[in-house]
Amino acid sequence: MAARWEHFSHDADIGVRGRGATEAEAFAGAAVALTAVVTDPARVRPASRIHVACEAPGLEMLLYDWLNAVIYEMDTRRMLFSRFEVSIEDGRLEATISGEEIDPARHEPAVGVKGATLTELKVAREGEGWIAQCVVDV
Repeated sequence: MAARWEHFSHDADIGVRGRGATEAEAFAGAAVALTAVVTDPARVRPASRIHVACEAPGLEMLLYDWLNAVIYEMDTRRMLFSRFEVSIEDGRLEATISGEEIDPARHEPAVGVKGATLTELKVAREGEGWIAQCVVDV
């Protein structure tokens, strides 16, 4: 099963959700959903690659840290990302994220994402795969 993503509504903010056969695929899907809050991920070319690592006690806090690490890279590098190669082992996440500098004319950014929250934070088995979700502050 390939990683998939979706949004879910939550008051003034927005939920991001990833699904996949593994935890890593679900985390990658959640990151694509994060990009999709700002722009259509299909518009973002994977021109530059950046390494991201984070560690946390438990999968839910790891998802929280992961999404905030992606938001940090988006903000500090003024980039958007469309490809996420994620591996998770022993509470540590290693990822290569690929994207490009924001081009307002082509990306037409809708909103900025301020951060991942603990609201509706969930990483769990669901059916044959995994789900990874939380609400992000926009």
